[in-house]
Amino acid sequence: MEAEELHQHRVAARFAALDQDGSGYVSREDFTTAARRLLSEFGTPYRSDRGQAVTLGAEAFWQGFAGIADVDGDQRVSREEFANGAVKRLRDNPQRFAGIARPFVRAVLAVAAPDGQGRADTAGVARALRVLGVEPDAAARAAGALDPDGSGRIDEERAVDALARYFMVA
Repeated sequence: MEAEELHQHRVAARFAALDQDGSGYVSREDFTTAARRLLSEFGTPYRSDRGQAVTLGAEAFWQGFAGIADVDGDQRVSREEFANGAVKRLRDNPQRFAGIARPFVRAVLAVAAPDGQGRADTAGVARALRVLGVEPDAAARAAGALDPDGSGRIDEERAVDALARYFMVA
């Protein structure tokens, strides 16, 4: 596979990860769906503190993402808007991505953490990734890569950095 073809394949995979309903667009509903799926998988009540954190984190992520990527203002992001706008803007300013993703990542780690303290283990992160549509083997590899010291725990900073690198489509 040549470089441009590989890049397009990666963009398509990243976009598909966000397009939870397969509509061909990323919208607020995709982020809401992701939050609902996570809460259901981990048995977290919507009205609990952790449930609200996931829901509000997903909304903040959507708002920030739409602000970067929704060029035409129609409240949905097309694959073209994602590939030609969001990826380039995120690559130019990775801290911006970290800022918009952090509340959601923090909340997901808390829900996936066996101790409820926000430091999820590799099994919990792999489980969360599978719920979000990542293939089981890829989810396990990704979770394992977030634990380079073998402690079994994944911290927020490492997870946010990994997510930012993934969506910047290196």
